[in-house]
Amino acid sequence: MISKRRGARGLRSVRFAIGLALAVLLAGFGGVAVAQEFVIRDIRVEGLQRTEAGTVFSYLPLRVGDRYDAERGSAAIRALFATGLFKDVRFQAEGDVLVVIVEERPAIAEVKLEGLKEFDKDTVLKSLREVGLGEARVFDRSLLERAELEMKRQYLSRGLYGVEVKSTVTPVERNRVNVLITVDEGETARIRSIRFTGNKAFSDGTLRDQLELSTSGWLTWYTKRDQYARPKLAGDLESLRSFYLNRGYLDFNIESTQVSISPDKRDIHITINIVEGDRYTVSQVKLAGELLGLDEELEALIDVRPGDTFSAERFNAVSKRMTDRLGALGYAFATANAVPETNREKREVAFTFFLDPGRRVYVRRVNISGNSRTRDDVIRREVRQFENAWFDAEKVRLSRDRIDRLGYFDKVEVETPPVAGSFDQVDVNFSIEERPTGQIQAGAGYSSTEGLVLQGSYSQQNTFGTGHAVSFEINTSKATRTFGLTHTDPYVTLHGISRTIELLDRQSDLAALNLGTVDLGSRIAAIRYGVPYTEFDTVFFGLRYEGTDIGLTESSPQVYKDYVQDFGDSPAALALTIGTARDSRDNLLVPSRGLYQRAFLEYSLPVLDLRYYRLTYQHQRYFALTNRFTLAFNGEIGYGGAYGGKPYPVFKNFYVGGIGSVRGYEAASLGPKDEFDTPLGGTRRFNFSVEGLTPIPGADRTLRMLAFVDGGQVWGEDEKVDFGALRFSTGIGIAWISPLGPMKLSYAYPINTQEGDRLQRFQFQIGTGF
Repeated sequence: MISKRRGARGLRSVRFAIGLALAVLLAGFGGVAVAQEFVIRDIRVEGLQRTEAGTVFSYLPLRVGDRYDAERGSAAIRALFATGLFKDVRFQAEGDVLVVIVEERPAIAEVKLEGLKEFDKDTVLKSLREVGLGEARVFDRSLLERAELEMKRQYLSRGLYGVEVKSTVTPVERNRVNVLITVDEGETARIRSIRFTGNKAFSDGTLRDQLELSTSGWLTWYTKRDQYARPKLAGDLESLRSFYLNRGYLDFNIESTQVSISPDKRDIHITINIVEGDRYTVSQVKLAGELLGLDEELEALIDVRPGDTFSAERFNAVSKRMTDRLGALGYAFATANAVPETNREKREVAFTFFLDPGRRVYVRRVNISGNSRTRDDVIRREVRQFENAWFDAEKVRLSRDRIDRLGYFDKVEVETPPVAGSFDQVDVNFSIEERPTGQIQAGAGYSSTEGLVLQGSYSQQNTFGTGHAVSFEINTSKATRTFGLTHTDPYVTLHGISRTIELLDRQSDLAALNLGTVDLGSRIAAIRYGVPYTEFDTVFFGLRYEGTDIGLTESSPQVYKDYVQDFGDSPAALALTIGTARDSRDNLLVPSRGLYQRAFLEYSLPVLDLRYYRLTYQHQRYFALTNRFTLAFNGEIGYGGAYGGKPYPVFKNFYVGGIGSVRGYEAASLGPKDEFDTPLGGTRRFNFSVEGLTPIPGADRTLRMLAFVDGGQVWGEDEKVDFGALRFSTGIGIAWISPLGPMKLSYAYPINTQEGDRLQRFQFQIGTGF
């Protein structure tokens, strides 16, 4: 009898131990399951505040009629916890009714940020919402902790090493919480020193000039170059390596870098330890591999000669020229690897270019993406790489440049991925980002020449995505009033013939421009066609009607009085316009390489009052000296004359001075003047400008700083062209493609002023080109 009782107690002890172990296991994930087994007759949910019971039933893997046991209970609790909706889940049994008792996680009522200055608050709130920390989302403290760590990491990347991020969670009614994230940004840590060890050939200062990072200076508050970031340092180390490799130091190596921060987390010191090695010269350059019978042509692309100092940049340029040449023949994946053979005793290196053209490939498809407004055919008509044709790398590049020159897009990128499952086909994918091309404006501005300018205009360079340009403009100032309507269809025919129609009514008070007390009115109607005859060249021809009304006073310049006496106060002319233009610029808005030149003849037909001709020539050239620095040249020549015994129309004179010609001098002030010191302009013109431009860091790519040298002059009909009379100036400025049009601001120093010159050092203008 006693043994049976002991056996029963032992069995109960085992069951108790198993139940206790199960309870501890379940407590590990915060839930309690019922240990007994039974068939579920009903399920009841308790503790819900915001969550619908149907939501719980949809996640619960138990149904009425199922047999409940501890294992299935544990799985059901894990499934409910996995939803992230509940802080606690427990099961109870009331007879054969399963009771699910839950405690909901609180919802987020509001997220606030305080102390943010370095980052935009709305952007940070949006990012928090995207990861689950937003209004009406279930509060998860682990998410909040990760968000704190990420915010600290972002601040550290900007040099704010003293940042502190704290969060406060405050419960409010209806099981909700307010989340407050407070940021104490502290002071930005600045780079105080950048040191080098092991450098002998170049000074610390020379090496520091190769780095993007720098110590604090007068402009670093804007450029932030004195704020340390690991990716910036990695990029600078590559720049340093390129600097040495381009100067013959083939064995150059960066052994280590040390970055230390002061105890107050305000100062950063960087030390870069380098080994320069010896300087190598080139002993020999050879070609090897599959040359496709192009030996002589490929050898002509090599501009490195024995005895030259080794330069990785020059060898990379040779490799690119070779692969570009093979790419133009359809070998899209050609490689030209320069393999060195070094002679360390003589400090010489021989290179062999191993060429592998790969397979010649066709273009399967030309794909265009990103054009939400511009019609597909408007872009495709600029593409010179055709589908089902041999791949041509030069045509792909030309197509990209032509699309970019349209001026409709902020960015144009091209990729040539191979077609999956094919060994001889590629796709050409153009990816574009559109920019606003339409403007409706009503506003006021100020010109250093014309004073207050009131403006209203509508212009659309890409009307309804068709590529048609339409503009209507009204401008009024103390000097001019203009009404203009222009329409350009760049593709009147499928072959790219363009047509421009122009209507213009302009009234000018020349006294306001210091050109004499004359009221000049012009009515212009013109049509012009452009016919392309190469990828870059176009010939233009058209007709232009111009009627002029001239109002004089007793103090008007004598030259205008003589003109009215000869032709009357309302002369008219019908002129034939003929010209040619070449445009190989890589971008219409901010060119960095290429050529733009045009020559035009305006010749009045002998059918109305005037008999004149006017020749103009403009030449612009752009050189990309580096990725960020562009050298630009602009030169203009003008020549005018009359025929048939008629005088040259004075209002067709050329003028020089001011932005667009010679900065630092008043607009249109150079050249001949009358007895009242009023500028008259001239029949011959010469002016030039040389500019160095670089984009302002962190700004729109069309916003650029510049330095310039200008020169120019005009000569009257009876004057001899004397280049010794040229006026010169130099200075600095800013150029920007603003919403109102091209804008230039300059401060100039006139170099060789003469008595009577009108100076104006600070000038700006909206609507000017070069």
